[in-house]
Amino acid sequence: MTAPEGPRAHRTYDAVIVGGGHNGLVAAAYLARAGRSVLVLERLDHTGGAAVSTRPFAGVDARLSRYSYLVSLLPKKIVRDLGLDFRVRTRTVSSYTPAERDGRPTGLLVGGGERRTREAFTRLTGSDREYRAWQAFYGMTGRAARRIFPTLTEPLPTRAELRGRLDDEEAWRTLFEEPIGSAVEERFDDDLVRGVVLTDALIGTFADAHDPSLKQNRCFLYHVIGGGTGDWDVPVGGMGALTDALAGTARAAGAVLATGHEALRIATDGRTAEVTYRTADGEGTVAARHVLVNASPQALADLTGDTPPAPAEGAQLKVNMLLKRLPRLRDSSVDPREAFAGTFHIAEGYEQLAAAHAQAAAGELPAAPPSEIYCHSLTDPTILGSGLAEQGYQTLTLFGLHTPARLFERDNDAVREDLLKSTLAQLDAHLAEPLADCLATDAGGRPCIEARTPLDLERDLGLPGGNIFHRELSWPYAQDGTGRWGVETGHANVLLCGAGAVRGGGVSGVPGHNAAMAVLENTGG
Repeated sequence: MTAPEGPRAHRTYDAVIVGGGHNGLVAAAYLARAGRSVLVLERLDHTGGAAVSTRPFAGVDARLSRYSYLVSLLPKKIVRDLGLDFRVRTRTVSSYTPAERDGRPTGLLVGGGERRTREAFTRLTGSDREYRAWQAFYGMTGRAARRIFPTLTEPLPTRAELRGRLDDEEAWRTLFEEPIGSAVEERFDDDLVRGVVLTDALIGTFADAHDPSLKQNRCFLYHVIGGGTGDWDVPVGGMGALTDALAGTARAAGAVLATGHEALRIATDGRTAEVTYRTADGEGTVAARHVLVNASPQALADLTGDTPPAPAEGAQLKVNMLLKRLPRLRDSSVDPREAFAGTFHIAEGYEQLAAAHAQAAAGELPAAPPSEIYCHSLTDPTILGSGLAEQGYQTLTLFGLHTPARLFERDNDAVREDLLKSTLAQLDAHLAEPLADCLATDAGGRPCIEARTPLDLERDLGLPGGNIFHRELSWPYAQDGTGRWGVETGHANVLLCGAGAVRGGGVSGVPGHNAAMAVLENTGG
């Protein structure tokens, strides 16, 4: 909703924040609680950005995390510092990956305790060798997580300082120096197990396992260090519960949240700045000592008149569904309530992932689109309205890989439909009944399913190329030009507090925290 108090022309704020996504709200809450005057300008009619909950299906009381959907990178420190009324729940199952071996349906269930997981590996592969390799590999990443994650809310370490902090040369080589594909192939033999490990390097990242740029390593790193454990948790009440809590905290501390206000220009001399914005009633200008931009690096450049960086291409399909019931699996040894409680991997064997990447790089939709699904409502039924949970309704969230934005440029709607059909066909291959038979219908009798391509995200959320990280993820250490906190720009009093900042990406609040710390350091806070 539009804030009852809008910005007054030429009033000076200590900080004007452009963009009311979760990072901007984190910065607003920190600065307002430190006694600074804060104005948030948000283009849309609501705050939250990609971290929102909505009821996408007409007449159905199911509140889905429409875009971002799981929490790992949000430090407990931010929740504590801001006194947020926000909780997460741990999923009881890490993952389930269906497969067919020797003509029979089977799969790999990771979770439910050490003994059960070991038995699942043995049943799939014929021995416990892969399980022991799995334990050793994730033991190593777990130790790295405990040492690296706390640095995300500290001033940027140098590369040498972070290497010393890690104090594990094997982990450093695996995560920071060699393509993650080398580590996967050295440690694991089974194609399906290799694929499950590799998927964390490919979420929203279009890369081969051996890409020499190591962008897949950076993606993998952020997916295994979250919270110091690497666990991906379910936000209670949906992702909107986080941004609602942040907005409430910021307002309570005195920040002004002005929705329906689109920033157009930032003029700055390095000491003071003016932000020109547009509303339905016309244009206005507000002055600020600091401007924090919770948008992409491209949007920042547009606002300041600087040369924009090359946009990074998004490469994912996001699908939201509501089911009348969970589908039965061909692998009858696994309860669907367990299989869908964690990450349900589809067409994500190691060779399948390589083939899908090669096909997409050649300009073709993958013949077997890889994706992964999870069911929020199994862990947190509060997102389902009155009666739905009792009737057995469940949500499903699907995230597809290796579908770069370029594939949709010819005809976004037609390609989206084709991709959705082939993606669901890959899932149906492992089900004992078609998914379509399980879909709920909305008030108009339409199936409760919606899909979003990178071009849809670019249109709806302003993400260049539909990239969910705003640009390629960065290493969490200082490099030339990154500044003390990783949020600095070429203008002394303009900071980047969105996902495109160093150590940005995912629902973390880290860039918002770090931009607020940079302002407070600069102003004696």
